[in-house]
Amino acid sequence: MRKLTFVRPLAAGLALALATSAAFAATPAPFTATYQVSSGGQLQGEATIKLSAAGSGEFVYSNQSRGTAGMAAMLNASSTETSRFRWVDGHPETLRYDSEQVALKTKRRHLSVDPATHQVSVDEGKGVHSYAGVPGMIDRNLLPLALGLALADGSQQVTLPVGVRQNVEQQQYRVAGSEAVQVPAGSFKAERIERSNADKPFSGWYVPQKFPVPVKLTQADGGDLTLELVRFSQP
Repeated sequence: MRKLTFVRPLAAGLALALATSAAFAATPAPFTATYQVSSGGQLQGEATIKLSAAGSGEFVYSNQSRGTAGMAAMLNASSTETSRFRWVDGHPETLRYDSEQVALKTKRRHLSVDPATHQVSVDEGKGVHSYAGVPGMIDRNLLPLALGLALADGSQQVTLPVGVRQNVEQQQYRVAGSEAVQVPAGSFKAERIERSNADKPFSGWYVPQKFPVPVKLTQADGGDLTLELVRFSQP
């Protein structure tokens, strides 16, 4: 039986001629995006992504997933990831990240960043681990949005500092080409991006002039998941 891990649906993470600290063109606008989630070609559930303004140059980016079919529904699997970030010097920078993953058991992670020192603290219920962050660091939940913002600014490859459990990973991505993509939201000519410095495959298909998040995403890390856009709306 395939092991189901119904977590990190959009993690999952471009010096596209720009350095990691380079500015994007504009702050992101609030939106709601809904995806269908499948594993191994079988529908498992849905994910809802929301971006909202929190005031004072800060934003909240949330990702809620729930199992609606197959093993995910049987396990009543769900996950919630929330990133609070600020917009500083033209780029996103994580202030806080929280996740809760529920299946056979519940797993939680809390990450916080001191905005003055960039010191990172991570707590998974077994004590706090701290490490030195860097300016412009994002978390794994915020990664797909950061990639979309870079693509909308014309980038073709980028390196993004991503805060994970033990340290900051300098994750590298590149545009691998243009492809026609069919998803529940429609047919699109999309730019396909890939991570270029990791063993586990990650591919995202973006239409950057239309959506700040991917229309389709596949990743091996977190359960061989595929997400396909169902609908996208803005206030």
